[in-house]
Amino acid sequence: MVLYTSPFPNSFLSVLHSFSWGLIFPCYWLADRLVGSFVPTTYEKRQRADDPCYFHALCIIITTPIYLALLVASLPFALIGFLLWSPLQSARRPYIYSRLKDKNHANGATLLTEWKAAGSGKSFCFGSANVCLLPDSLARFNNVFNTQARAKEIGRRIRNGASRPQIKIYIDSPTNTSISAASFSSLVSPQAGDNRTVNAGIKRTTSMEYKGDNCGSNNGEENREDKGESGEPHEGEENTCIVRINGEENGHMSDTETDTVNGQARASGPAEPSLEGDAELSKTPNHKQKEGDSGSLDSCSASRESLVKVRVGDGTVDQSTVNNKLLYKASIMKKTSVRKKKHTDETFDHEISAFFPANLDFLCLQEVFDKRAAEKLKEQLHHYFEYIVYDVGVYSCHGCCSFKFVNSGLLFASRYPVMDAAYHCYPNGRGMDSLASKGALFLKVQVGSTPQDQRIVGYISCTHLQAIAGDTTVRCEQLDMLQDWLSEFRKSTSSSSTANPEELVAFDVLCGDLNFDNCSSEDKLEQQHSLFTHYKDPCRVGPGEDKPWAIGTLLDPEGLYDEEVCTPDNLQKVLESEEGRKGYLVYPTSKNHSSSQKGRKASLKGNGRRIDYMLYTEEGLYLEWKVEVEEFSFITQLAGLTDHLPVAMRLMVSTGEDDP
Repeated sequence: MVLYTSPFPNSFLSVLHSFSWGLIFPCYWLADRLVGSFVPTTYEKRQRADDPCYFHALCIIITTPIYLALLVASLPFALIGFLLWSPLQSARRPYIYSRLKDKNHANGATLLTEWKAAGSGKSFCFGSANVCLLPDSLARFNNVFNTQARAKEIGRRIRNGASRPQIKIYIDSPTNTSISAASFSSLVSPQAGDNRTVNAGIKRTTSMEYKGDNCGSNNGEENREDKGESGEPHEGEENTCIVRINGEENGHMSDTETDTVNGQARASGPAEPSLEGDAELSKTPNHKQKEGDSGSLDSCSASRESLVKVRVGDGTVDQSTVNNKLLYKASIMKKTSVRKKKHTDETFDHEISAFFPANLDFLCLQEVFDKRAAEKLKEQLHHYFEYIVYDVGVYSCHGCCSFKFVNSGLLFASRYPVMDAAYHCYPNGRGMDSLASKGALFLKVQVGSTPQDQRIVGYISCTHLQAIAGDTTVRCEQLDMLQDWLSEFRKSTSSSSTANPEELVAFDVLCGDLNFDNCSSEDKLEQQHSLFTHYKDPCRVGPGEDKPWAIGTLLDPEGLYDEEVCTPDNLQKVLESEEGRKGYLVYPTSKNHSSSQKGRKASLKGNGRRIDYMLYTEEGLYLEWKVEVEEFSFITQLAGLTDHLPVAMRLMVSTGEDDP
């Protein structure tokens, strides 16, 4: 299958499309600005209340007539542009495939060789997020604004989180499942030629049981060993430092130890400022760097989960990295004996993390509707992901029953080469959703090869279902179509037969915003859909019941700018408590309760509406291999930038042999 690297088959159509859109854009931009000025966010309302000199009403009085006059003047040009633009969409391709052109940063081919080097298997990390990148006037109805600046910052945070070293801290506490702030103390960056600071930091915060190999490398070889029954982490994990903390009673350190470590953190000096200009981002509250804000890894203040980006191998520190004083945040994996006793059937780690997982391999995004925002987001993601599929969908009346003003909003990013891609539009959208070409994006990626030159591939599907509450039948129909399309895609892209397999399937993952949860009584039909008999949900016990540790992914828009949740660290702390979740998550609805009535949330099931899913299946994979979840995360790194919590899942593909 040919991957489309441009939206049109020839340059003439591309130029004609650019010309037609150039005629439409002024009218579109003016209408967006005009409507947006009458839809304030809660942040802007608070700003007006706090600042007596904030003359918003005067600004509206002055600018509204100007916008209206310019809008009327641009309408004839927009009409001409539309008459050119609309028929061109019949020749438009359903997506754009972008590959990083800078060969110095391209590493997809290198990653393919790692499978041969890995003995017992390999892990892959998947992420999914609804980023709400609509035109600014529409985004304001979800209480977010400044779409262009948010797109840039979202991409920046994702790639910073994914490119950091994977440092895991396991805390064993027989009496308490909580982790004290002292346990998150920073490990300090040493000065050149002096390793005592790092050693002292580790000694103060741990029991000196330190395991690490090539901690700072993004693409090191993986030499894993199977976990034992005790749940010990793999040795030699790719780009992973593992620190085990045997805490004192209740998992707390002494005050002396805490003061010592924190003192060392302060003595290490501030990190270097960001190399990227933040003048544009400072216009909105979503992007201000506050104390303890871990959303951007180049923050000058160290939060409770700060760790140094150091490379540790055979007990030595890489001097080239020692000189780099940027503080990198750690991915904290909470694993206690009490948790193991409570969830004896749980075989993987789960957490609420302030960061996207290190070594994130695949990313699926929803609601990337705005084209300019998509370009900014793509530019940032290309700093980490070599392959990106974006601008997915159809426009006008082409390919679907109703007129489509915007695309599907789906975007896919990968560190591994994309072999095939296909998109299908849901023909049964209703209401406002019918104006977008919501659908499903199917991808086939190559993740390695065997010594016998058999390709090792994986399948990933990304979708966004009907959003309007009460449209249960529509969503069920879309789930039916999703399964049929996925089956067709696998058949059409498979080049193997049972007798002579040319490629081995390692995983099949489905993710996206499904717009229903597993606890609401109104979503019973979706909860019992046959999709869940073929695909496994790591957060789900059964229809109507989630696992105790699973939390909702839909944030209450009214609280996005509250001081308690406006930074990744703060949002993480709030969501770790039941009371915090009740205040800032949207909860499942029932016939007798409304999700908007916070006072009644205590009587509702679950820990919030979990509408963003990460599913996997064991069907259709290579029979001799085993796929299991290694860890699952709810991520707060996009706090203040979107009204959804991203989710991530790491799968371990075990071959059971020295070589596949």
